[in-house]
Amino acid sequence: MDLRLAIFDVDGTLVDSQHLIVAAMQAACEGAGCAAPARQALLSGVGLSLPQLVAGLFPDQGAPVHRAIVEGYKHHYARLRQEGGEANVTPLYPGALEALNALHAEDATLLGVATGKSRRGLDFILESFDLRRHFVTRQVADDHPSKPHPSMILTALAETGVAPERAVMIGDTSFDMEMARAAGVRAIGVSWGYHDARRLERAGAEAVVDTFDALRNMLWSGN
Repeated sequence: MDLRLAIFDVDGTLVDSQHLIVAAMQAACEGAGCAAPARQALLSGVGLSLPQLVAGLFPDQGAPVHRAIVEGYKHHYARLRQEGGEANVTPLYPGALEALNALHAEDATLLGVATGKSRRGLDFILESFDLRRHFVTRQVADDHPSKPHPSMILTALAETGVAPERAVMIGDTSFDMEMARAAGVRAIGVSWGYHDARRLERAGAEAVVDTFDALRNMLWSGN
């Protein structure tokens, strides 16, 4: 049996985390004594590793302030998550669970994750929604260069033994699409996340879907 691999981004693709991201960054900036970035500027950078995101948002600040914001963000993200409950603060997008369950049930399909989240953050999501068993390869920011470097996807391919032409990356940002193209795998964008369809297409998305049902219908077309 020729296996195929669907690799999912998390924030903006599987879970709606924008409220938590914005609140954690505002608290981190307050603690570091600097103004919080505009909401759209912050969300547009979601998907990058946290240090790279912070450096891009605060180019006029030095490394000590960057470190303070990064550590403050991690602290407040974890605090807010625990206070609010992951299922309430970062809910799965409509149709996500049903799509993952259906794909997981396909004998020839393996599922993976490639996310800018930390290992701890991803583990919390997977445990909260009972998704750990779905994903055979889980790539996080702790272990790789920031997207769009292809390291996450290349490692997922190596761990699963799936050929690049049998793999697809599903994400909501141009960083996901660029990462997929750099790794030599297909790229499908979703319209409900942080980058619009035109930006995803310019970054290399072969298609941008509006629902998880549409994603499932076209995921393995031609494979």
